[in-house]
Amino acid sequence: MKRDSRLSSVLHALLHMAAFDRPMTSDALAQCMRTHPVVVRRTMAGLREAGIVRSEKGHHGGWVISADLSRITLRDIHEALGEPAIFAMGHRNDNPSCLVEQAVNARLGDAFDEAEKLLMERFSGVTLAEIAKEFTARYPKERLETHTHGT
Repeated sequence: MKRDSRLSSVLHALLHMAAFDRPMTSDALAQCMRTHPVVVRRTMAGLREAGIVRSEKGHHGGWVISADLSRITLRDIHEALGEPAIFAMGHRNDNPSCLVEQAVNARLGDAFDEAEKLLMERFSGVTLAEIAKEFTARYPKERLETHTHGT
């Protein structure tokens, strides 16, 4: 089962952008995210609409973070990505009139709703600044520039 890793990929790119501290092109971000520049532009468009990033035109242009890292939460980024489904599991709806299926779906639905609510609460309490701080603590300053260019 394929997992949706967009949130993780976008966080990776945003942390590179924060560390790089100047515009990054879609090509450079595509290397960070290990994807195609078109995917980067599509993804960044949602983040731009949410006020998280902006694009700068010109020779030294590219994408930059436009919001205060301490005000951007994981939930903000999740919502900017279009609120992708949290769980790959779902209800079986082969026979909606089946009473067993109805009972199972009701219990699963309650559990999924509670789990998603808890996760969104946790996402609301984690800022990009906190993750960036952890990232910079893991990398000595002299390696930061190399890492930003390499991955």
